[in-house]
Amino acid sequence: MIKVDILVNNKAWQKHISNPNFYLKKRLKKAEDKIGIFRKNKLNFTLLLSGDNEIQKLNKKFRKKNKITDILSFPFHEKKILNKLINNKNNNVYLGDIIINLNKIIEQSQKNNFTTIFDKIWVHGLTHLLGYRHKSNQDYFTMQKLEDKIIKSIQ
Repeated sequence: MIKVDILVNNKAWQKHISNPNFYLKKRLKKAEDKIGIFRKNKLNFTLLLSGDNEIQKLNKKFRKKNKITDILSFPFHEKKILNKLINNKNNNVYLGDIIINLNKIIEQSQKNNFTTIFDKIWVHGLTHLLGYRHKSNQDYFTMQKLEDKIIKSIQ
């Protein structure tokens, strides 16, 4: 089972996704039915829906980068520890936090549907919480494969 706690820090989100809790829970339920790691474990994470100012402040504070970005992911566990917790199926595992910037999603959705871009962004953040990185080409392709599998499962 995978659950999300959603905090909306920018009311403009409601113009694009009227009920973010319902929207994400519906998609996570679909993913849970098709993705083994979600079905076999009790996982949860937090998603903050914000804007430019909030994400820039967090990016500066935690990553020492004073710039606006589309997403920040803060995994709660290192991958080795996370894998141990996930292998012990009786655990409730907190994965971490994801922050998404509305304005960057709007910019990116000029060519695509807003929810299509939003889904790609939060799924990307979720794979980071699951311990995936994209520092090398091999890491990128492994991460991309899981992202594609999750995206396909929620459509």
